[in-house]
Amino acid sequence: MKPVLFVLTSHGTKGSTGQPTGYYLGEVTHPLAELQAGGIPVEFASIQGGEPPVDGLDLDDAINARYWNDPAFREAVRHTRPLGEVDASRYGGIFFAGGHGAMWDFPGNADIQRVTRDIHEAGGVVAAVCHGPAALVDVTLRDGSYLVSGRNVSAFTDSEERAVRLDDAVPFLLASQLEQRGAHHHAAPDWTAKVVVDGRLITGQNPQSASGVGAAMRDALLAR
Repeated sequence: MKPVLFVLTSHGTKGSTGQPTGYYLGEVTHPLAELQAGGIPVEFASIQGGEPPVDGLDLDDAINARYWNDPAFREAVRHTRPLGEVDASRYGGIFFAGGHGAMWDFPGNADIQRVTRDIHEAGGVVAAVCHGPAALVDVTLRDGSYLVSGRNVSAFTDSEERAVRLDDAVPFLLASQLEQRGAHHHAAPDWTAKVVVDGRLITGQNPQSASGVGAAMRDALLAR
């Protein structure tokens, strides 16, 4: 089976607030655990390559602690491949982890657009959770249409962004932006798990949705 490519943000600050951020650890480890339980290999890339900044370093979470204390995992995330060097044909799926950093370096990124389009149009699975769907707002298909247009999705909600008081710091409100691209956004109450599967497009609302996105991605890949 072809591996899944996990893509992490390389952006380390929450806009003008100066607060540190990065990829959200549980949004990597929880989907990773689901995929590995299904025997699906995973590789790591980030926008700039190397070791991306990490946020949500909650080691009271048993899955986080298991991976963070695993030398193989730490080595993998310490040496991520620059996304610009990725050959999309090697992968059966792509997954975009969240963390607020994704709001700055995922949208408009030409490498994200290229790799996502190529994997999707080759029949692969595209998945993202929380702020990870920021990667999808500018992806267009070969016919020029937005990947998310007319599709059912879930992502970090405008309400959740206001709840964490970052609605004025982020470049845009993610759920609203997806809707502007023609997506049908589905929201659960704040901090409630919500996973939306629309064919080979799988998205989740928040950190609470990370395991569910990983399980849905595993099931979609194993069913092929």
